[in-house]
Amino acid sequence: MARRWTAGLLVALVASATAGTALGAVAVPLGDVVRVVGHHVFLVPAEPTWSAPRDSIVWDVRLPRVVLAAVVGAGLAVAGAALQAMVRNLLADPYLLGVSAGASTGAASAILFGVTLGLGEHVLSASAFTGAIAASALVYAVARSAGRVTSTRLLLAGVAVGYALQAVTSFLIFASDSAEGARSVMFWLLGSLALAAWGQPLAVATGVVLVAVAVLTLLGRRLDALAVGDETALALGVPPERLRTALLVVVALCVAVVVSAAGAVGFVGLVVPHLARRAVGAAHTRVIPVAALMGATLLIWADVAARVLLAPQEVPIGIVTAVVGAPFLLILVRRLHATTA
Repeated sequence: MARRWTAGLLVALVASATAGTALGAVAVPLGDVVRVVGHHVFLVPAEPTWSAPRDSIVWDVRLPRVVLAAVVGAGLAVAGAALQAMVRNLLADPYLLGVSAGASTGAASAILFGVTLGLGEHVLSASAFTGAIAASALVYAVARSAGRVTSTRLLLAGVAVGYALQAVTSFLIFASDSAEGARSVMFWLLGSLALAAWGQPLAVATGVVLVAVAVLTLLGRRLDALAVGDETALALGVPPERLRTALLVVVALCVAVVVSAAGAVGFVGLVVPHLARRAVGAAHTRVIPVAALMGATLLIWADVAARVLLAPQEVPIGIVTAVVGAPFLLILVRRLHATTA
């Protein structure tokens, strides 16, 4: 069953990527999309038969957005699945560790007060990444200061650091006298793929997410043991504290990269792991790759909706994922209640 789901989701992902590149404020025929991509990737046909503006729309504007949407969706989904096993809480999501709040503080500093750190054109994503990593390190230090890194300590440390950094970000917005800067920060906080472009940031994000998916899949059986409880994990020869620390590093890096590239996109890491478990069962060796494909497909379509709902204006993608994700979560809660009643 897992192989059928994986194959079907791969086909759905390719179809979604093609449709996502074609759809927008200016529609592009699917045939032209295929020809433009084939020309740039395989040099077929050798000479373009379409207009230069259409080539730029497909290759320079939309395709990077589609790739980034797939990367961000996959990264958030697998991070959510791993985190839910780490803290043994089905309502845990990737932002629980304060990573999003740290990224928001870094991005707000760059937008509102011009904190560049000598990072040039990539100042926003680099500042967000720096803030996210700093927040993750702080969460680990707080959880570790009381002794072993348990699921409860990690959970409480993440919530505390997250709220504190949210307060810092709100203060930065309040202290700034730039209305346009405050609007830019709020748009970024709700998630956006508008900065997507071919280059090193997209390549780094893609590489980090692919490595995270591979590592978490390989650690799938250990995640299963950790999700049952620390005592069971110890009985099976899995050291829970060491594994939880390693998972924290993987999840924090993955979420830091995707948040620095797209802002805070909610509900993907919370809802998609539940959908993956319902599709292929609870074993994380199957859940992780299926969740990655589901998350990638979902965010591609969310980005399409964000681009076309109020075209030519763009809706923050976090609003779209919240509108779609909230009903899914309510349905899941009802079904979980029915199975435990």
